[in-house]
Amino acid sequence: MPRGGFTLDVALRLTARGVTALFGPSGCGKTTLLRALAGLERAAGRVALGDEVWQDDAAGVFVPPHRRAIGYVIQEAALFPHLDVRANPAYGLKRIEPAARRIALDQVVALLGIGHLLGRQPDTLSGGERQRVAIARALATSPTLLLMDEPLAALDVQRKAEVLPYLDALHEELGILIVYVSHAIDEVARLADELVLMHEGSVRAQGPVADLLARLDLPVALADDAGVVLDAVVAERDARWQLVALEADGGACRLWARDDGLPLGRRVRLRVLARDVSLARTPQAGSSIGNQLHGTIEAIADDAHPALALVRVRIGSVPVVARLTKRSAASLELAVGLPVWAQVKTVALME
Repeated sequence: MPRGGFTLDVALRLTARGVTALFGPSGCGKTTLLRALAGLERAAGRVALGDEVWQDDAAGVFVPPHRRAIGYVIQEAALFPHLDVRANPAYGLKRIEPAARRIALDQVVALLGIGHLLGRQPDTLSGGERQRVAIARALATSPTLLLMDEPLAALDVQRKAEVLPYLDALHEELGILIVYVSHAIDEVARLADELVLMHEGSVRAQGPVADLLARLDLPVALADDAGVVLDAVVAERDARWQLVALEADGGACRLWARDDGLPLGRRVRLRVLARDVSLARTPQAGSSIGNQLHGTIEAIADDAHPALALVRVRIGSVPVVARLTKRSAASLELAVGLPVWAQVKTVALME
């Protein structure tokens, strides 16, 4: 779809549920693609959700946005100012015949924690509260596809932290496909199952978020917040020191982190940043770093700054990325296939 010198040229097949994140710099086409899925941009091509075809130019098919089973959430909540919190989500029900309502409004209210706000007016809400009401309004239409265009971008850090757990709950409980636009890698690492990395109107790479964030050949790997995400289980609690052991890959990768009170057996997502990982040829005695993991170097690549390198170490089936100076890499004689010890200083529990 050429427009003003910009061309959107993508071919995507998305999974039927979970969160797919469209990630990339401003101007790469994320929002344009989202609007094309919604039918708000008349792109040339084909759009289908399961067996339902929304656009097929070859067959002369184009379903207008109001007839597509979508919910759409943007940066600004854009609530109806003359309606209270109860009436804003209820307004969306007018689009849906009772027999087609798959998501109960009471369920949405409970899921997003807005029950105590129902009698309030939009102008009395915080930014995080307004955005949760906007999400509830989108879900009230019982969409099969929820489109979210940087829904947290207008919020400060505190309000963003307020909303993120509710987005996690949507992901886990509703079982619908969510396409989530963001240029904030922390949001993507926490929420996404699948990652689509976009660049200048095209798809640079697509795959599970853990796989793409561990790749060293992609621009996302060269950012200041380069690192990996790991799915793990809370395996042990050290009550004396207020720590928990988190196990990935069936225990092959075991990391200690501060205890936030999660129950044993709880599945969690971790983020390990490259700047928090150092490498050694032998285990280090007398070190304050409690997480020392034995693995094998499987890739080395240049980082954004010419003095730095990124090194990916495989621990069982789990990848960990370290950022270090090229001088350190040379002095340690690091090479692909070399066994090393990865020392992980900090583990971010994304809960």
